[in-house]
Amino acid sequence: MLLEKTINELAEGLRKKQFSCEDLVKECYENIEKYNKKINAFITIIDKETALKNAREKDKTLSKATSRLHGIPFVLKDAYVTKNIKTTSASFVLKEYIPQYNATVYQKLLDAGAILIGKMNMDAWGHGSSSENTDFGPVKNPYDLERSAGGSSGGNAAAIASRMCVFAIGEDTGGSIRNPAAWCNISGLKVTYGRVSRYGTIAYASSFDSVGPMAKSVEDLAIVLETIAGKDKYDATSSPHSVPNYSQELKNSLKDIVIGIPREFFGKGLDKEVNDEIMKAVETMKKLGIRFKNISIPLFDYGLPVYYLIGPSETSSNLARYDGIRYGEERRFFTEETARRIMIGTYALSSGYYDAYYKQAQKVRTLFIEEYKKALTQCDAIIMPVMPTPAVKLGELLNDPLQNLLADIYTVSQNPVGVPSLAIPCGFTKEGLPIGMQLVGNMFEEDLLLQLGYHYQLNSDWHKQRPNLIKI
Repeated sequence: MLLEKTINELAEGLRKKQFSCEDLVKECYENIEKYNKKINAFITIIDKETALKNAREKDKTLSKATSRLHGIPFVLKDAYVTKNIKTTSASFVLKEYIPQYNATVYQKLLDAGAILIGKMNMDAWGHGSSSENTDFGPVKNPYDLERSAGGSSGGNAAAIASRMCVFAIGEDTGGSIRNPAAWCNISGLKVTYGRVSRYGTIAYASSFDSVGPMAKSVEDLAIVLETIAGKDKYDATSSPHSVPNYSQELKNSLKDIVIGIPREFFGKGLDKEVNDEIMKAVETMKKLGIRFKNISIPLFDYGLPVYYLIGPSETSSNLARYDGIRYGEERRFFTEETARRIMIGTYALSSGYYDAYYKQAQKVRTLFIEEYKKALTQCDAIIMPVMPTPAVKLGELLNDPLQNLLADIYTVSQNPVGVPSLAIPCGFTKEGLPIGMQLVGNMFEEDLLLQLGYHYQLNSDWHKQRPNLIKI
């Protein structure tokens, strides 16, 4: 199967004419036809003949290609605007919305020669951890169709895991790339805030949102990030920091690297199997010469309150534009979860409560920034769980709003701080459900996190395991 190969292997095979871009795209559509009806990963599937025609054109220009992404099929979370292609953010409010311009991340991939084959299912507006808060039906986990694929970028992760595409672009506001990556056994990167342009992203919380890659391996993430990162004149919050050659730096030595283990992240509430598999990964990395030390992040318990005051406050402001007058449907089409977050945010910003809630949350956010700075002076990166449990049964989080919020406990503190975090597979439960871990680093040190993940994946094969598609 071609879609088992890495981006490097695909790029090399294309240039040696071992197979064609058209062959790759055909295989994507074959798998979509086999698996998507049961997984429900896509909201919009690009017309097959249109995609194949695009692939044939890419085959003709392959000799002039400068990017390894030339001719590589990918998908986008449906939170990115795509000119003349429906963009819904998984909400009936935008069920027929056709944008007139492209998101920067999408345009960069088009310029590199990559081929879009679909827009993916997600929690509407990014509001959720299970891809069930969607008007297009829940995304099901390829490893167990009765379980959640994670959220909010669940369609992306499920499509990669079931080999319906090569890579995907997700969006992470409080774990939306890392959560589904962990539950679907793929790799996902939440980048430093501003590392990738947000222009053309349908915003959830503007000061938290991060655009990032999702793929089968860390090596693939590095190749995609080289293409999409960088300053954008259309996004004033994008960073002018130079973009490293991430894929070339993957093999750099890990000599003298120290990783911190925060005691607060490995205590009560963490599933035992998740804890045990991460500790086994620690032992594997020790054999690579990486040193570990125990550290403390005392403010850990305040991560959820800070996130769920500032996040809903910003989303209540961002979603105010969807009034059904200029475009889109009426506000009554918002889901219960989205309405709940709008009301919480409006309340926190209202007169008489702004100082008591929103302003206090911003003060604690500043303390969190200092807390992470302090922790990362003691080590080069921090290891922690992604999710407190393996993938949950469909309905468990959707029917319990509080549990839906608590599911993000390990992923919500990085976005208010702006630091990068890499989620990678590190094992399976006895029931065969994927387990992931995350590595968190200093701002703009994606290169180090990718190096750590790359060397770990050279010495483990969890990321190569795939769901038994025969059962689907």
